[in-house]
Amino acid sequence: MITIEDILETNQMITVNKLDVRTITMGISLRDCAHPNLREFCRNVYDKITKSAEFLVKTGEEIEAEYGVPIINKRISVTPVAIAAESCKAESYVPVAETLDRAAKSVGVNFIGGFSALVEKGYTSGDRILIESIPQALASTDLVCSSINLASTKAGINMDCVREMGEVIKRTAELTRDRQAVGCAKLVIFANAPQDNPFMAGAFHGVSEPDKVINVGVSGPGVVKHALENLKGANFTEISETIKKTAFKITRVGQLVAQEAARRLGVPFGIIDLSLAPTPAVGDSVARILEEMGLEACGAPGTTAALALLNDAVKKGGLMASSHVGGLSGAFIPVSEDEGMIHAVKRGSLTIEKLEAMTCVCSVGLDMIAVAGDVSASTLSGIIADEAAIGVVNNKTTAVRLIPVPNAKVGDVVEYGGLLGYCPIVPVNRFSSEAFIARGGRIPAPVRSLTN
Repeated sequence: MITIEDILETNQMITVNKLDVRTITMGISLRDCAHPNLREFCRNVYDKITKSAEFLVKTGEEIEAEYGVPIINKRISVTPVAIAAESCKAESYVPVAETLDRAAKSVGVNFIGGFSALVEKGYTSGDRILIESIPQALASTDLVCSSINLASTKAGINMDCVREMGEVIKRTAELTRDRQAVGCAKLVIFANAPQDNPFMAGAFHGVSEPDKVINVGVSGPGVVKHALENLKGANFTEISETIKKTAFKITRVGQLVAQEAARRLGVPFGIIDLSLAPTPAVGDSVARILEEMGLEACGAPGTTAALALLNDAVKKGGLMASSHVGGLSGAFIPVSEDEGMIHAVKRGSLTIEKLEAMTCVCSVGLDMIAVAGDVSASTLSGIIADEAAIGVVNNKTTAVRLIPVPNAKVGDVVEYGGLLGYCPIVPVNRFSSEAFIARGGRIPAPVRSLTN
C-alpha cells in the first residue's frame, strides 16, 4: 500500500534531488527500408521514422504533465546505417545522415542515434563507407549521433579500426573546429556495445530487436547522494543497502513511465536503463556521491573501490524493481557532464589514467573528455585500444568519447552548454604509441570467450 510518506519522498526526489526520466527512446528498425537507389532508401527512411515516431514527443509531454515526472529527452535510435544502407549503390552515407537529421527535426526529438557500424571482427563494404562518412556526417547535421563497435569479448579487438577511428576523430574535430569540435561529442567508440541502449550518443537499434520498441533511461545521482548524507559513519554494507533501496525506487518510476509510453504509442516495452547519468548542475553529480562516501576528492585513492560499490548496488536495486533492466545500467562518469568531476579535474585530483582505472568498474568508459588539439591520432587510437582491452577482458561494455579541441591546450576550458556541459582540457601522456597502433590486425579474443 502506498503511504503519504512514500508520496512525499517521491515528490522530494523530483523537486529537490533532481530525479528524472533522462530519456524515452524509440528504437526503429530500418531493415525494411533497403533499396539499391540511395534516394529511394532515404525516402523510405524518412517516411518510416516520421510515421513511427509521430506522437513520441507529444506522448512524453503528456505523461510528464499527468504524472509530474520530468522527462528530459525524447530520442530515436535506428538500425546501424552500415547494415540498413548496404544495398545502396553509394560512395557516401552523408545523405543518409542528413535524412536522419531532417526526420528527427520533423518529429521534434532531441537526438537520433544509429549512424553506426559493428566491426569487431572485420569490415563489409557498408561498414567502410559509413566510417569514411562519419566526419562530414557529424559536421553537416545537428541531431545525428554515431557509434562504432570495434571490439567484443567473443571476437577480440579490430586494431585496424582502432587505428582508423583515431584519424576519424581528428577529422571530425577539424570539420567542427568552429564549434570547439562538438562533432566528437556525438561519436562513441565501443567494446561490447549493448543493442538496447537508450542513451546518446551510443544508442542504436540492434538487429535482434523488434520492429519498434520503447526503451527508457532513468537517472538520479542527486537522490542517491541525498540518501547517503544521512549515513555519516555507516559501514559499507549499510551504504550498499541504502543505494540498492534507492535504486529500486528510481527504477519503479522509470518502469511506470516506460510502460505507459509503450501503451499509448502501441509499441512494445523493451528495457529500463537505470544509469546514474550526471549533469553539469550542482546536486546532480556521480563524483559527489563518491565523495559523500568519505573521499576528499574524486580521484583520491579509494575512488575505484567506491565506484565499484556504487555501480554494483545500482544494478542490484534495478534488478529488484524490474524484470527488464538492460542497456548500460550503472554509473556514468562523463567529465564535462558532471559538476563534481569538472571540479576534480580542475583541482588535479582526477586524471585520465585514474578515469581509465574507474572504467574497469563503471557502466561505460572514458566519456566526454576534452584534450588538446595537438594530441595525435595514434595517441587517441592508443587510448581507444586500452579502453577496448578493459572491456574485452572483463566482458563488460566500455566506450571512448574523446574531443581533441583544435588550438586548445592544457589549462583551457571549453564550453558546450546544455547537458554536454563544459570541460577543462585534460592532460594526456605525451609518449608515442604510433608504432604499436601501426601494426594493425586483430587482437585475439581472451580465453574467457570460450564459454560453450
